[in-house]
Formats: sequence, structure tokens, C-alpha cells
Amino acid sequence: MARRVLLGLGVLAFVAIGCSEFNYGRHDLRPRTATGPPPQVYIVRQGDTLFSVAWRYGLDYRSIARWNGIASPYTIYPKQRLRLRPSATLNRQVAERPSRVKSAAKSKPLAKPSPVPKPQPSVPAPVAEPDSGIVWRWPAEGTVLRHFHADGAGMRGITLQGQLGEPIRAAAAGRVVYSGNGLRGYGNLIIVKHNGTYITAYGYNRELLVREGDKVRVGQIIARMGLGPAHQPAAHFEIRRNGKPVDPLRYLPPP
Repeated sequence: MARRVLLGLGVLAFVAIGCSEFNYGRHDLRPRTATGPPPQVYIVRQGDTLFSVAWRYGLDYRSIARWNGIASPYTIYPKQRLRLRPSATLNRQVAERPSRVKSAAKSKPLAKPSPVPKPQPSVPAPVAEPDSGIVWRWPAEGTVLRHFHADGAGMRGITLQGQLGEPIRAAAAGRVVYSGNGLRGYGNLIIVKHNGTYITAYGYNRELLVREGDKVRVGQIIARMGLGPAHQPAAHFEIRRNGKPVDPLRYLPPP
């Protein structure tokens, strides 16, 4: 009898070890960010960063920093209350500005109307591309399983098929602003800030190889591929421009 008990315990231990071995990066939910307007206030949790909070609610991290008076390097703390919408005072100040200008204009004496010059053909001023200088590369090898959908209800990025444990690389040079598993549906996630406009995210990882604050080069290995929602090796990749999701295939080079 004792022998049977020991044998049963041995089998259970083997199964437990096997499950832990193959559950890296495994999860049942697809990546998602909150839909609809964000809450007025968010309570910071352990492991949050300003960038991960902005990512969760589809906001620009600079807006959250401005609404809460947070300066660079944008440090936040557990149980801190973050305003995720501009205050009513700020909205009221913006609304009152035009009326003040009008009242000031009324106090000035009326002047004779000056002749209106003939319109000249306008020449558009050169505009610098916000992504100039960024060299993009694919974060992993493999075919695209799921594509980006701009309607907000579907995919906010792309899902790539690959091999379990294969390298996940930085799509561009930047700084790691989040490394953890606190965002629902992404599994082990890395977020990289490239400049004031672009941020990328890498989900479904089995292993995270960089920490918050690390600087990464384009093509640098930052993680190892894990399992996607279908329990098959996959990598999830997103690009955000000013906090809003954009189609990564518009930026990545031809495969």
C-alpha cells in the first residue's frame, strides 16, 4: 500500500514539474487594452509603470504625466492615485480663454479696416517625419498569424508564428520602460520606448532578458518566444504612435 502511495505521489510530482516546464508564456486571453473611456482615477499596483498604465488604457504617457504633475523619469508608486482624464479645472480654463480674448478686444477703439491683400499661392512648409531616424526590423522570424485591426475591438498588433524559445529582438533602438506580466492577456511582456512618439510591445514571452531602464539596440535579443492563446509558439508585437495603436506592417520592412 505504501509503495502505491509513493508511486502516486511520484506521478503527481512529475506532472506538476511538466506543467511548470511548459507553461512559460502560456495564457488563455488575447492581448487587450481597455475599451471605452478610461476611469477618472487609477490606483497604481505593484509592478506598474507610467508606460504600462498608459498602454492599458490607450493613452499617451505624456498626457498622464501632465495631468498628474509627474516629471521625467516618470516614477510612480503602488497605491498612488493617477488621474487618467484632464481635471475639470483644466477644461474650464481652456474653455474660458476665448471669451477673455473677446472681452479684451471689445474695449479697444474700432480702427478703420485695412485693405485686404490679394491671396498669394501658398507653399507648404516642410514637415519633419516624427519617425525619421528609426530603423525598424522584425522582432521575430515566422509568418503572420493574426493581423492588425483598426476598429479597436480586434487585434492591436500582429501575432507571429515561430518556435518555442526562439529569440525575440528589439524592433528598434530604445529604452525598456516595462518588463513583467501585469497586463492581462499579454503574458510576459516587454515595452520599449524609442522616442517621444513611438513605443513597441512584445508579448507571449517564455523568458524576459531585459529589465526596466535597460537600453537596447535594434536587433538585440530581449526575450524568448513563449506560447500564445492557441497554446502554440507565437510572438505578439505592437507599435503605438503617441499612445495609439498603428499597423506594424506599415513600418516593418518587407519580409
